[in-house]
Amino acid sequence: MTTESLIILFYILVLASYLGFELITKVPPTLHTPLMSGSNAISGITMVGAILACNELGYTTFSKWLGMLALVLATINVVGGYTVTDRMLKMFKKKK
Repeated sequence: MTTESLIILFYILVLASYLGFELITKVPPTLHTPLMSGSNAISGITMVGAILACNELGYTTFSKWLGMLALVLATINVVGGYTVTDRMLKMFKKKK
């Protein structure tokens, strides 16, 4: 990978991080649960990509470790997202 392509990828990462932060801070609390469900779907896609990166398809050891880290972080995000969504939905159920 050339230095130029690394700079472009780093630029995309910084821009996406900034945009994501700006979007998340502008979300009202009433839309939190639907957006959490959407974020879980995106993390599920990340998990598929991470599994592919961990596979023995000629990737370097560094790529496999990054894939494993992405898999662990995406799994934590999915489990945490569903836990938060479940807790928020329980707030709206009628108590017996």
